[in-house]
Amino acid sequence: MSLNEKPFRFKDEDYKKYTLTAELSEKEEALFQNEKISELKEKYAVYSDRLGHGASACVVTFGCQMNARDSEKLSGVLAAAGFKLTDDEEADVVVYNTCTVRDNANQRVLGRLGHLHSLKDKAPQKKIILCGCMVQEPSVIEKIKKTYSFVDLIFGTHNVYKFPELLCRMFDSDEMLVDVWRSTGNIVEELPVIRKYPFKSGVNIMFGCDKFCTYCIVPYVRGRERSRASKEILEEVRSLAYDGVSEIMLLGQNVDSYGKNIPGEISFAQLLKETEKIEGIERIRFMTSHPRDMSDEVIDVIASSDKISRHLHLPVQAGSDKVLKAMNRGYTRADYMALVKRIKDKVKDIALTTDLIVGFPSETADDVKETIDLVNEVSYDNAFTFIFSPRRGTPAADMEMKMSGEEIKENFDLLLKAVQENARKNALKLTGTRGKALVEERDPHDESMVTGRLSNNYLVHFPGNKDLIGKYVTVELTENRGFYFYGRMV
Repeated sequence: MSLNEKPFRFKDEDYKKYTLTAELSEKEEALFQNEKISELKEKYAVYSDRLGHGASACVVTFGCQMNARDSEKLSGVLAAAGFKLTDDEEADVVVYNTCTVRDNANQRVLGRLGHLHSLKDKAPQKKIILCGCMVQEPSVIEKIKKTYSFVDLIFGTHNVYKFPELLCRMFDSDEMLVDVWRSTGNIVEELPVIRKYPFKSGVNIMFGCDKFCTYCIVPYVRGRERSRASKEILEEVRSLAYDGVSEIMLLGQNVDSYGKNIPGEISFAQLLKETEKIEGIERIRFMTSHPRDMSDEVIDVIASSDKISRHLHLPVQAGSDKVLKAMNRGYTRADYMALVKRIKDKVKDIALTTDLIVGFPSETADDVKETIDLVNEVSYDNAFTFIFSPRRGTPAADMEMKMSGEEIKENFDLLLKAVQENARKNALKLTGTRGKALVEERDPHDESMVTGRLSNNYLVHFPGNKDLIGKYVTVELTENRGFYFYGRMV
């Protein structure tokens, strides 16, 4: 099988038996789903009467920032229908928005479903909903149908926007409802949203990925790359700014590929420039970038901007050319280091973070040493470090392992130590400096303190009251505590 072919395990036939609804045009779909919210309000009233109280709902998010953004849409629909939103899983309706990047993410969800089952035994009217990446795998759906038959509704990543319609169908049925699509051409964003923070928000600019790294299931569960029209993105950002949002994060599985699938659309660099012009937006973040696609134009835009954050997440995954090739990453170690040099030369105060995998099937201890060397050479400010998790449906799942589990753990610890040492050195260099922090919340451990986030993504805790939340203040970093600081306003 070619690395760019869809894996044989994921066939259209696997999804056809789960697909209940058909697609309208994007505008028709947005109108239809908003009409369904009106119908859902009536069903909410009937459901609440049956319960004897106003129904509550809880949305639990697993995974990435794009999942978090999807959960804000799910919460928005539930709130618009009348549900009282809560963080308590004893709510009348519980939604698990799932992740499947690693197997332990699946196991976490399945483990917590057991707890929900016990709650539903005590309250049979309780509704349990699964959505997101995990349920895009046909084998997972079969497992849920067999072992977790108490789940009421299952839908995937491609039809999140049909949540109002699916809720209406769920309340009309006593059987498990499954609606999972293999792909979609539609992008429908015009639904109610409940943001976690009133002053910052994610904005989806594209969905899916075309890279087909051999270990990664994302292209199969999120689909191929689809960009939103820049006109719609910028209009959403303007609307958010009008609503008091001052920081936005542009979201996509591979933001550097933005616009490439739409003839005549602007590039990601141009999108950043246009976003900068919007009054009220003071800080712009984005993720995730792919080293293969990041252009010099994007680097230049970052370097010349007063609004784009000084933090760049640039996943490398491995430092060995042999392993990078087996992963189908599309670049060499030298390519990556040349990109890092261009970034650091032009953006002097940039904070770099990355993703690293240990224990990829073809990897040896010598390959891990090369990754450690790369970590020391780049000197990352932080890294998400993972042990390889085979995902069924990807080429890497069938590759032969070179290291034992014990060796992988030992090498993982060595890599983690290198990451932590470099992060500590970089943080110590910042001690005594000043920066502008967006105050996000009260310090959960000390109500006399607040927590702010700097442009470089470091957190700083400092004395302040709740009136500062949502505001930008200048803070001096007085004491480093590893991956965060204590400071004082100046």
